[in-house]
Amino acid sequence: MPFFVEGERRIYYEISGYGRPLLFISGLSGGSWSWYKQRPFFEAFYRVITFDNRGAGRSWMPPGPYTMEQMAEDTLALLDHLAIEKVHVVGISMGGMIAQQLAATHPNRLSALVLGCTHCGKKRRIPPSPEVLSRLTNQEGLSAEEIVEKNIPLLFGNKCRSEHPEIVEEYKRNTLSSPLQPLEAFQAQIAAINKFDVCSILDRITCPVLVITGKDDILVPPENSKILVELIPYARLVELEEVGHLLHLEAYDTFNRIVREFLLIVEEEQEFPPP
Repeated sequence: MPFFVEGERRIYYEISGYGRPLLFISGLSGGSWSWYKQRPFFEAFYRVITFDNRGAGRSWMPPGPYTMEQMAEDTLALLDHLAIEKVHVVGISMGGMIAQQLAATHPNRLSALVLGCTHCGKKRRIPPSPEVLSRLTNQEGLSAEEIVEKNIPLLFGNKCRSEHPEIVEEYKRNTLSSPLQPLEAFQAQIAAINKFDVCSILDRITCPVLVITGKDDILVPPENSKILVELIPYARLVELEEVGHLLHLEAYDTFNRIVREFLLIVEEEQEFPPP
């Protein structure tokens, strides 16, 4: 199992496929295992890189609280370790926040950016309802099975839960087979989300950006994506009907196709720039 070790930093990562590098950044409590619907598709076209954020999976779990700046620096350190100068990045939820931080502070390192079901932080963030937030953050004393079960209504839309229970069951199996996140690490990642704010520096992003949201997302309301498109140059928005928060799993065929088409357009423009 590959690890990148630098001082106290210890990051678990996985690589598959060949071609241009494509980095996936996971959300809260997620990790390299979260991309089970993307890796088989994209590794046919790209060198796919996934990793476990600090506080998740097999990566190290320093004492919290964490910041998004720290997590972006972890990501940059991994890219440096892999000698990747320029990379396509896909970030979901908290992973989208890490990706924004990285793209705004190191814009020369990204060739394209996809942001799914995420927000830009404190000043412009549209939060979920207090009930949804309480349900998400209340994990003390719960087993792994109980945590996964309580989060299902937050992560998947009504249509998916009623018409495609097999998608939900696959998510449960995948999540329960992954390393259990300690409560302290979960709280440290939550602290990073609560402190996150890049609203005033998103205009520093120079690469093409695709923003994707599910219209039935109750965890990160879709209005957040409209704010991102307002603040980020070269950004465009795609809204998926009757889709919840985990859009890359719930509508994986659509998500994969849209991302692939976006990256192809970006690559064509960068390969053959206008005169």
